[in-house]
Amino acid sequence: MKAIMINEFGSADVLTYCECPKPTIAKGEVLIRTTFTSVNFADIKNRTGNKAKANFPMILGLDVAGIVEDVFDINSPFQKGDQVIAFPKNGAYAEYVVAKEQLVFKIPQDVPIEKVAAVPTVLFLSYILTHQVAAITEQDSVLIHAASGGVGTMLIQMAKRLGARQIIGTVSHLDKAAIAYELGAHQVFTYDSFSASINNYTNGVDIVFDSIAGVITEESLHCLAPYGTLVQFGNSGGRAGTIKTSDLHSSCRNMKGFSLGTTRAKRPEMLQQVAQAIFAIVKEEGFQVPIAKIFTLEEMRQAHEFMESRQHQGKILIKI
Repeated sequence: MKAIMINEFGSADVLTYCECPKPTIAKGEVLIRTTFTSVNFADIKNRTGNKAKANFPMILGLDVAGIVEDVFDINSPFQKGDQVIAFPKNGAYAEYVVAKEQLVFKIPQDVPIEKVAAVPTVLFLSYILTHQVAAITEQDSVLIHAASGGVGTMLIQMAKRLGARQIIGTVSHLDKAAIAYELGAHQVFTYDSFSASINNYTNGVDIVFDSIAGVITEESLHCLAPYGTLVQFGNSGGRAGTIKTSDLHSSCRNMKGFSLGTTRAKRPEMLQQVAQAIFAIVKEEGFQVPIAKIFTLEEMRQAHEFMESRQHQGKILIKI
């Protein structure tokens, strides 16, 4: 099969389009012929060595949409020909992938695969964040960092569906604000002194969804209202933020952390529990899945460079 391999950490140049053996399956696993995969920021961190352990040669990628090619057990809940989304165990940038049955989800017939293909990682993540980690109510004012990105565009729509009183986004440049407004944001600011801008706009926010970390996390506390919740679920900025206990106890505020990767590994049943709700959302005509650009597998270097340029709005999709 064709796949994208890396043999060392580095720039997008380490992504190599090559021939490699088709993987085999074991008990409790499914072989999937990939139709689509996507580029997530975690892939960039894994490629550069900021997240992944050196286990070369290595295939990157978190999620796929495709068709079941083979199952190991005759009593498997899946059969050849099923359309599915999945989180593969050894990377997604390949024509064939293997996934544990717990991390494979059958796509209902009335859900278009092109739409659901872009959202396995970002929609599972945003659904759990907004319904379980920091459940949004109609009284809440919500701040979403990186509002024009893959997760950000999902979070805005989740907040809107849940009736959030105010939805505020941040972006690197205001030319990225249009997509956030289109999806339901009431106000969008750049990261420059965003806490002051937010405090001038409203009396602080009740929930912050932060995938950037570093100084963004630290400044977010300047506009988090008493009894508010800051959810930290990523580190795209590359630096950890520093939080003082005094920032929390006297104001009755709290911080929560969440990782979809950890959840896939340790509590995959959480994903099974919300899968049908996610498919129902994707079916909604008004639910949008913004696609920044579609690349081929051979164009993976360009896809990574496009993500690193931070010029994209929405998901970067790979058609195989």
